[in-house]
Amino acid sequence: MTFSYIKDTPALRDISFEVPSGQFAALVGHSGAGKTTTAYLIPRLYDVGSGRITVDGHDIRDLTLDSLGAAIGMVNQEPFLFHDTIRMNLRYGLPEATDAEVERAARAANIHEFIASLPFGYDTIVGERGYRLSGGEKQRVAIARALLKDPAILILDEATSSVDSQTERAIQDALERLTRGRTVVAIAHRLSTILAADVILVFDHGRIVERGRHAELLALGGVYASLYRQQFAEESPGVAAGG
Repeated sequence: MTFSYIKDTPALRDISFEVPSGQFAALVGHSGAGKTTTAYLIPRLYDVGSGRITVDGHDIRDLTLDSLGAAIGMVNQEPFLFHDTIRMNLRYGLPEATDAEVERAARAANIHEFIASLPFGYDTIVGERGYRLSGGEKQRVAIARALLKDPAILILDEATSSVDSQTERAIQDALERLTRGRTVVAIAHRLSTILAADVILVFDHGRIVERGRHAELLALGGVYASLYRQQFAEESPGVAAGG
């Protein structure tokens, strides 16, 4: 698979991987290595220039956008919220959801108590792009929205660098519930994410240069081992020694 933003200047080259149903793939690499571009190709935010992407053996270009959208959920590093109520933002992926289902998803995402504390509760207007909510609140609303939609495939960009430790724990707990039992492609920012992955795909300059599990890639002493020392080791050195 190859993809270019500008003709004859490929952003991705010779990308090939498979994520079996129910497994978790973590994409790692330096900024600009191709992780986000790869993840965004799956729901057809872009289209490949050559090769193909398949879901259950079907080329995604042969599927309707509605059917593809129903199968895929996304939680971005900067979630997009509409200038509408929290309730309607949660129902965006599943308009027919009942109030009870909305509340259940919000509880699972650790955001219900915050919503209930607002003067207008679920009928609170969040403002354009959700500006009335903090970054952590917006991310938990996005997680609740994905839980409500219940997609088979989840695209996840789970950075939490701008939130306090208590909010980060609440987000990570909600993400654990969200990813359980799904096919996940995650742009990894945390050691816990890569340790949980069934396969880690290491990107460098638009290519996948290494793949495997955490301990295997550390043992190689290559790109991943260097990246780990730079970005992940200080997060939990004890876990690294035990990997």
